[in-house]
Amino acid sequence: MTAAKRARVAVNGYGVIGKRVADAVAIQEDMDLVGVADVTRDYRIRVAAERGYPIYASSPDARPNMKDADIPVVGTLDDLLERADIVVDCTPKGIGAKNKEHYEAAGVKAIFQGGETHELAGFSFTAQVNYEKALDRRWARVVSCNTTALCRIMHALDRNGWVKRARAVLLRRATDPWESHDTGMINTAVPETKVPSHQGPDARTVLEGLDITTLAGAGPYNLSHLHFAMVETTRPVTLDELRHALWREPRVAFVHASDGIVALNSTIELMRDLGRPRNDMWEVAVWEDALAADDREVYLSFQVHNEAIAIPETVDCIRALTGIERDGAKSIEKTNRSLGIRKSFLPKTIREADTHTRMGEALARAPRPYAEAGFKGSEEPVEPGPTEAQRRPTSR
Repeated sequence: MTAAKRARVAVNGYGVIGKRVADAVAIQEDMDLVGVADVTRDYRIRVAAERGYPIYASSPDARPNMKDADIPVVGTLDDLLERADIVVDCTPKGIGAKNKEHYEAAGVKAIFQGGETHELAGFSFTAQVNYEKALDRRWARVVSCNTTALCRIMHALDRNGWVKRARAVLLRRATDPWESHDTGMINTAVPETKVPSHQGPDARTVLEGLDITTLAGAGPYNLSHLHFAMVETTRPVTLDELRHALWREPRVAFVHASDGIVALNSTIELMRDLGRPRNDMWEVAVWEDALAADDREVYLSFQVHNEAIAIPETVDCIRALTGIERDGAKSIEKTNRSLGIRKSFLPKTIREADTHTRMGEALARAPRPYAEAGFKGSEEPVEPGPTEAQRRPTSR
């Protein structure tokens, strides 16, 4: 690490994720983007030149072709790694695993993306869940977009001790917008035949002990993913408790069908109107007016912008591995402030902060009938009977 506690960061792979990571790193006050590497010679890497990023060839074989296309290549990946404390590998799935030996030989730390296996790094990361466990590690893996969203949402509930069992259905986008001309589907949907889908087991690499089952499929659209979660709770959770728990969770924000945000496209349109770069939504967007709760479960619907959601996690992971910020909450705040991550998308007319301040105060004052039979001393029965609230029939 540098004496001034700044991280020197290299980005290998300048595609959908890599270009966003590079842009995010470049605006951090405690990081220096020392360069980006790729093998392409098309418009994507040319944008890096327009942004003034030093460009390197990810492989020696690619360098002559890039130079022939007037890409201003200043060196190879080996040259880039010599300038870096840490590299963020944003190469296509499977390539990161092949690159690990290269990074190890260069003596740099590395962050891999969710397309690689947990075993490659031995540690999977979501900032608000396990930041402190990532401190000073050599390797880490930032989990995939869908897993990041599940970890944020489930952490909001699990930190309160509410999660008994979770089930989630994931409707995934067919392809990324930039390659929609080449891949994807039309007028159909494709279910994944493996149950559980990989996101549930993947979430358990971050939230250890989480009981979750996921099912997934893909549909004919490219504007992000849509999740439906049904969580069996350890005790009855009220709708206000659910709302407030989500409000308190970093990088989770509410949207409302009553405001016209009725579908994936309208949320992305809101990001455009807010002036977000590339229409990016780093937050998990939860439809507040679709939240529901009964005596046994809570129900949630939320949107996951696959291109953007893991970017702030990657920035935080850089701080954790390099040790330039020891406090996870402080890192999250730094990243949120630099990127413009919000708790409320429309705070001037939808005063959610005031609402949740009052809600939190009311919840703190409210009696808790579910705790009436809790442990009070050695004279209490070992297995108390249910409370009056628990005796009531469920809404089913």
